Amino acid sequence: MLTLTLLAGGGAAIGALGRFAIMHFARPLNDRWPLPIATLFINLTGAFLLGLLLARTLPLNWQVFLGTGITGGYTTFSTMINEVVLLARHHHWHVAWTYLGTSLIGGLALAFLGNIL
Repeated sequence: MLTLTLLAGGGAAIGALGRFAIMHFARPLNDRWPLPIATLFINLTGAFLLGLLLARTLPLNWQVFLGTGITGGYTTFSTMINEVVLLARHHHWHVAWTYLGTSLIGGLALAFLGNIL
């Protein structure tokens, strides 16, 4: 159990660092557009990667490290929901709904695509 915990935690640290780097370098895009481009990109690519992982029969250690750890630390559902709430609070309803719909439908579609590839 300790091994799986360390694998999940180590993978999550790697995923979170990747998310941080993308958020940092995409800041100019986020400042120009009302749509949170960086979070959308992160969550959609994370869904695709998770779809790729689910299609494979991997040992439990690899599933925990790659799926729960790296992909879990990389993607961010809570940030997406917070951004949707902030957009709605500032009366950007159209952008909020577009962002939420793109995140959910796009995430499912990319997870499915990753799975079939």
